[in-house]
Amino acid sequence: MGKYIMALDEGTTSARCIIYDKDGTEVSVRQREFKQYYPHDGWVEQDAMEIWSTQMAVAQGALLQANLTYRDIEAIGITNQRETTIVWDRETGEPVGPAIVWQCRRTADYAKQLQDEGYEAMIREKTGLIIDAYFSATKLRWILEHVPGLRARAERGEVLFGTVETWLIWKMTGGRTHKTDYSNAARTMMFNIRTLDWDEELLALFDIPRAMLPKPVPCSYHFGETIPELFGGGIPITGAAGDQQAALFGEACFNKGQVKSTYGTGNFLLLNTGEEPVFSSSGLLTTIAWGLDGKVSYALEGSAFVCGAAVQWLRDEMKLLTNSSESEAVARSVDSSDGVTVVPALTGLGAPYWNPAARGAILGIKRSTSRAHVVRATLESLAFQNEDLLAAMEKDLGRKITELKVDGGACKNDLLMQFQADISDVRLIRHHSIESTSLGAAYFAGLTTGYYHSTEDIIANKSVDRVFEPGITEEERAVRLDAWHKAVRAVNYLTEI
Repeated sequence: MGKYIMALDEGTTSARCIIYDKDGTEVSVRQREFKQYYPHDGWVEQDAMEIWSTQMAVAQGALLQANLTYRDIEAIGITNQRETTIVWDRETGEPVGPAIVWQCRRTADYAKQLQDEGYEAMIREKTGLIIDAYFSATKLRWILEHVPGLRARAERGEVLFGTVETWLIWKMTGGRTHKTDYSNAARTMMFNIRTLDWDEELLALFDIPRAMLPKPVPCSYHFGETIPELFGGGIPITGAAGDQQAALFGEACFNKGQVKSTYGTGNFLLLNTGEEPVFSSSGLLTTIAWGLDGKVSYALEGSAFVCGAAVQWLRDEMKLLTNSSESEAVARSVDSSDGVTVVPALTGLGAPYWNPAARGAILGIKRSTSRAHVVRATLESLAFQNEDLLAAMEKDLGRKITELKVDGGACKNDLLMQFQADISDVRLIRHHSIESTSLGAAYFAGLTTGYYHSTEDIIANKSVDRVFEPGITEEERAVRLDAWHKAVRAVNYLTEI
């Protein structure tokens, strides 16, 4: 048995590799950003070969940093940005075009057409999802329509589709494994979350050939071994899950009713609903949390498209920050946002609004408004978005959520976490390791091989760093939320005129 687990965390803006010991302690970490492409308004693309090469570079670098070889690694677990759509040639392994990223809105008109034609109820019943350009099906259909001759090749099985984990597994196994895990399959809008298979009615609707689709399997599963050229010898790949489901697992939210919030590129709130799917009436998604030990767990999910990406926008486009980590200090340099409200709808509004046409806005600007006020208001907007998701979840559950586990890069920001506790009137728990996404992938991989005997081993690994308790009055909370909701209404109104 190897001493360590390798977690590959292929995110929206960077690839990371973290090597963990059995206690869930980081032994080495390597991370590298890769390029984002914005060819038109609302379009977001990536280079699938750059995703592959960047992920392998950080994996090899993490081994070197820790002075380890493939023999020291028990298994590999993979977690990934979800919904991002890649199509490649089965023989050459070359992508047929750019990867279309989950944030991309190019298929919003087609999604609206499907809604107008009355497919919403059928798609929700089968997939748990609303109709939106966010998901893979409309993106895959667009690729098949815009690359000449591709659909015919797809019907012959000459080209393959995959979300990012499928692409990485296929490449790492030298083309021997074309599989996806249930949690990623559930985000494509082609997968029936009850039958655990691709849905023929949906494939016919989107005109997608089944021959190009990967085989769906549980998250804790033996996917194959890496080719020796990558690490000097084969390493088993035994876990895969979409980033948000992996984070739910990494936060040890194994029981029905437990909730986590991940502050990543977007913000994602997931609630474990147990072995039965719960369908939302409040704009949330129903999804598969994971497949494990012959059982499937489901989750309610709320997603805001822009979270950490808003801080990157302040840094890269607005030049208000030199690095993302200084955002807290800049925000603390003022006592409040002084009436400024930011709606960070840079790629539309996600749950519970689902307005792909929405664009961002800064409201309440005065002559005295400074850089620090805008930065502070942007951080607060992340908490406001999360509160909208919590409120929708509470409406579906019919009860108050009192405790929230947090992870992701932005949860290191104490100002943001305290504001979240205040505005949501909830107790926030931050663990010492906030890398729950990669930990979840490692835990899935370790459970497959017996490195971990049960989820009890995982619970034993968790330790609390800090708890944030709410500290403002109901009146103050109501005033702040009213200002936020007025700002969102203004943004939604502007898309109608």
